[in-house]
Amino acid sequence: TCSRKQAVVSTQSTGDFARAVESKQVAQQEAERSRYFVEKAEFEKKAAITSAEGDAEAAKMLSDAFDKVGDSLIELRKMEAAEDIAANLAGSRNVVYLPKDKGMLLNLPA
Repeated sequence: TCSRKQAVVSTQSTGDFARAVESKQVAQQEAERSRYFVEKAEFEKKAAITSAEGDAEAAKMLSDAFDKVGDSLIELRKMEAAEDIAANLAGSRNVVYLPKDKGMLLNLPA
C-alpha cells in the first residue's frame, strides 16, 4: 500500500504545484502591499490630525493675544503693510502721483 500512495502523490503535476506556490507568493505580496497602504493611510491621518491640532492651538494663541491687546496689534500690522506698499511704490518708475482734486485726464472735472 505504501507504493500505491507514492504513485498517487507522484501523479500530481509539478506544474500545478509550481502554480500553487506562485499563487501563494502573489497573494502574500498583495497582502503586504495592502498592509503598506493601510499603514501609510494611518500615518497620513495622524499627521493631518497633528497638523490640525497645531493650527487650532496657534489660532487660540492668536485669539488670546488679540483679547489681551485689543485691535492695536491689527492696526500696527496695517501700518506696517502700508509702509511696505509705500516703499515699493516709491521705488517703482511706473508710479505717477496725481492730485486728488484734479481730473486725471485732460483736465476733466473731478
